[in-house]
Amino acid sequence: MPQTVKSMLDAKGRTVVSVSREQTLSEVAAILNEKHIGAVVVTSLEGRIAGIFTERDLVRAIAREGAAVLEKPVSSSMTANVTHCREDNTNDELMEMMTAGRFRHVPVEADGALVGIISIGDVVKSRISEIEHEAEQIKAYIAG
Repeated sequence: MPQTVKSMLDAKGRTVVSVSREQTLSEVAAILNEKHIGAVVVTSLEGRIAGIFTERDLVRAIAREGAAVLEKPVSSSMTANVTHCREDNTNDELMEMMTAGRFRHVPVEADGALVGIISIGDVVKSRISEIEHEAEQIKAYIAG
C-alpha cells in the first residue's frame, strides 16, 4: 500500500521553517544555511502560505540582479504560486507532482493551514521503505 503524506510527516515530523515576506534575502539565506535546509515557506500575517523560497530562487535572484538583491525582501524573489499537497496524497502522486513541476519541496496544507513540508528526499526515503517492505513480503511468501 502506498505511503501517504500523513505517514511521511508522522515519521519525519511536522516542523516547517517559515519566514515573513519582509525578511531580506540575506536573512533568509542565513536561515537556510543555519538550518541545513533547501527551502523555507513564506507565510502571511495570518499564517497562510504566501510563497516558497528555495536555494534555486536565491541563485536566480543573485544572477539576475547581483549582490544588491540580498537586501531586498524575500517577497521580491519567492515563488508566489505555490503547489501544495494534502495529507491524503500518496507518494506516487507527490512524485508525479514534483516531476511535472520540476520542484523539490511541497508544503502540506490542511484546512487552509500549513501543517508540514515534504522534500524530494522524504519521497525517496518513503519509496525505498515501500520497496524494502515489498521485498520482505516476497521473501516471507517464498520461504513460507
